[in-house]
Amino acid sequence: MLDTIYVARHGFRSNWTTDNDGNYSATIVSPTGIASDPPLAAYGVKQAKELTEHALNLDPKIERIYSSPFYRCLETINPLAEKLDLQILCDNGIGEWYGVARFDHPQPAAPEILHQFFPQVQTTYNPTIIPSTRGETLTEIHNRTAYAVARIITDIDRDWKENGTGPRAVIMVAHAASSIAIGRALIGDENADIRAGTCSLSTYRRRSLPEAPSSLPLPSTEDPIPDTNWRGKGVMGGWEQIANGDCSFLSGGEERNWWFNGDESWDFPVVKEGINGTEGGLTAAIESGIKEGAIGGPGTLPEAGKAEATVAEKKQEKERCNM
Repeated sequence: MLDTIYVARHGFRSNWTTDNDGNYSATIVSPTGIASDPPLAAYGVKQAKELTEHALNLDPKIERIYSSPFYRCLETINPLAEKLDLQILCDNGIGEWYGVARFDHPQPAAPEILHQFFPQVQTTYNPTIIPSTRGETLTEIHNRTAYAVARIITDIDRDWKENGTGPRAVIMVAHAASSIAIGRALIGDENADIRAGTCSLSTYRRRSLPEAPSSLPLPSTEDPIPDTNWRGKGVMGGWEQIANGDCSFLSGGEERNWWFNGDESWDFPVVKEGINGTEGGLTAAIESGIKEGAIGGPGTLPEAGKAEATVAEKKQEKERCNM
């Protein structure tokens, strides 16, 4: 049976920005042509190699790979897929989180396109769930990810029951937000402190096996994210966290850890630039308490989860200049 799930975050990536009208721009042009789909930075490529060498020696051995369909995740896990000769199953259900917005967020490239860059990508796999193009609240990202993981586990359990075979251990490669949400869904604690540095690796072991594989409903217009009842017990029998965002195998250790602030649609608002530039717009948003329902998306600040700190730093710089 499936008894171990490894969860990795992608490596250090290049950056992109978003304005209040949903216009994305990237520092480095993505191979897919999607601004919010950047490749790894050179340092991230190095991290991916270190993750690969570490993952090759894991026990139990990785026998299946699931990945967010964004380029940086595939670039992170592709070296391991090649070493293990495993296909990569792209699942939007463990993909990136975008905050609630008035516009459509960019979507990842289709598997057929990604297969051209990464031949290990399987083109026939059907994702468990597709996130809303208008973004998600904190509740929705957690429930969406819980559903995706529950579906993946259920499908594997069914194979074991019907065919007597399947993977004992799988790895899921995701983003900071979805890595945290996956961990919380597995252990059943919506407030758990899950470490999510770049190329970090968390390990989860199964507590108990359900008597029979569950039958989860498919997402629908009426029920876009079916309930998995994960809070308090974890999905599909519940899981214990054995390793929390391990970075001991990385030469640079833990870097760019990320966290949810806890009460907003995204961990920082994206606002129109004020008369003093980005500082004016962002400062005004933070100071006026714009959080609930604010639009946003990853990459708007140098480091996610640091909106308030960035505003404070900008203020200090301005005060020093005015002295």
